[in-house]
Amino acid sequence: MTPSAASSGPGAPGIDIPAVTVTPGGTATTSLTVRNDSDIVEAYTLEVVGDCAPWATVEPARISLYPGTSETVTITLAPPRSPEVRAGDVPLGIRVLPAEHPESVTVPETTVHVEEFHELRTEILPRRRRGWLRGRYRVAVRNEGNTPTRATFRPEQAGEELRFGFNPAGLELEPGESAETRLRVRIGKPVWFGKPAVWPFTVHTTDGAAEEQAEASSQPAAFVRPPLEAEFVQIPIFPKWLLALLAAILALLLAWFALVRPTVRSAARQAADEVVQQRPTPGGDKAGQSPGTGTGTGGGTGKEQGGTGPGVPSGTSPGGTGPGTSVGGGEQSSNTIDVETSGGQDKTGSYTVPQGKVFRVTDIVVANFQGDEGVMTITFGDRKITTIALETFRNQDYHWVTPIEIPANATVTAKVTCAKPGTPATGRQAQQCHEVLNVSGVLADVAQ
Repeated sequence: MTPSAASSGPGAPGIDIPAVTVTPGGTATTSLTVRNDSDIVEAYTLEVVGDCAPWATVEPARISLYPGTSETVTITLAPPRSPEVRAGDVPLGIRVLPAEHPESVTVPETTVHVEEFHELRTEILPRRRRGWLRGRYRVAVRNEGNTPTRATFRPEQAGEELRFGFNPAGLELEPGESAETRLRVRIGKPVWFGKPAVWPFTVHTTDGAAEEQAEASSQPAAFVRPPLEAEFVQIPIFPKWLLALLAAILALLLAWFALVRPTVRSAARQAADEVVQQRPTPGGDKAGQSPGTGTGTGGGTGKEQGGTGPGVPSGTSPGGTGPGTSVGGGEQSSNTIDVETSGGQDKTGSYTVPQGKVFRVTDIVVANFQGDEGVMTITFGDRKITTIALETFRNQDYHWVTPIEIPANATVTAKVTCAKPGTPATGRQAQQCHEVLNVSGVLADVAQ
């Protein structure tokens, strides 16, 4: 050899370092013998080069040799358990640099075989999902091993209530690569009422490369990943408080029909009877006799027997107490005014009080049975009683305790302004507006 040259053994300057196998996360050692074949004392610096340099050391890193002597150094390999250290053959070199003759530097080489290891890191998010019939989850997977693998998934549940679906069903992962698959959980039957139902389940993640290696070596897989645990909380369709609310509403309805409604109807009937009893009889005797008294033959000497004149119904007779009879100095009378008019036009219907009579009005009823739109104005003589918008009612009635007197030859008029004919119960829109006014009261002689 040339002076200051270093070799891997006596007289063998070109021999490589023996190959070595190492497991990530473990250590392995090999050795290199350096001999000084020069005729001077030489110092040598040893340095690891190549892909193994980050996790390989040489001890001692510097040696001094007399001529013709040698020394063996130890090379320690400690690759981390990381996906950055790929499985396979990795070159290893030791650079031996002489101090006196640096031009004689040499680099013995060898191959380090890094063994495979398999590791998957998995996570399911969220751990708990609430829903009526289905829930969606995400399963995240990271390949922490140093060799490519295929991750597959297998769900497990104590019963058979849940159905599972993965999309995608498997993930191809390089070392250090991360990916996600979507998990859909579904149940067949809903929960209508009551408490939520909790369905726990687990998801097993399988490392395809680890299983293939185990089958090839006829040994069980060294890597076992704990299953992922999650829950699907099936909430009821109708919440619990809704049952309480429905029960309360039902109780209130029963209480209304059983207790409150009869009381209200009884009170309303009693109040109506009191009003009827206190209401004075119109057309009383003007000679001082109290209203409503008499012998059944009228309250005076005027003409009180029934007639067939205008506004007086036929078939009336004096002395009675029913409709068309003489009551308190007059006769009950009811007259109807019927008005029909086209859209956009006005029309007036009227009733004239007969000569020698006075009409004491106590009640009117207005009927808009078609649902017409427009305005109706009601007038007693020269006195306007009311103006009503037709679209605000179908049937309306008015009553007076003190009668409104309409003198002889005066008129009761109903003026209708038709804006739009309505639609009666037949379902077909009418061609004209049609309103009816009924006026009721006591028709008495002027002398009374």
